[in-house]
Amino acid sequence: MTLQREHIKVVTVGDGLSALTSVADEMPALILLDIQLPRMDGYQICQIIRKHLQFRQIPIIMLSGKDGLFDKMRGRLAGSTEYLTKPFDSAELVQTVKKHLANWQERVPAQQEGTRPRLRYRG
Repeated sequence: MTLQREHIKVVTVGDGLSALTSVADEMPALILLDIQLPRMDGYQICQIIRKHLQFRQIPIIMLSGKDGLFDKMRGRLAGSTEYLTKPFDSAELVQTVKKHLANWQERVPAQQEGTRPRLRYRG
């Protein structure tokens, strides 16, 4: 709801396999990925997403209640762009998401416009 109030379209799923399907169907501009999901954890999902060339440039922000150095490193090794520890401030989430959406727009070359993920941020 916090992101929707900022006019950012949010698509939610309830488990790891649905997350992979949603990424393929939606081609999002950014992925918020909880580590603890049914059927497949966030680390596994992140690794699978990063193995596919068309999804490699999508920022993945991992969300977790685990704040240890090992957990953060595991997220980086899986391919996450950033790691936020719960509980996090709503303003921090919005700022982080907007930063990565702005960076994404700069990174994706204009010649890839046809294959470029659809930006879901309006604001």
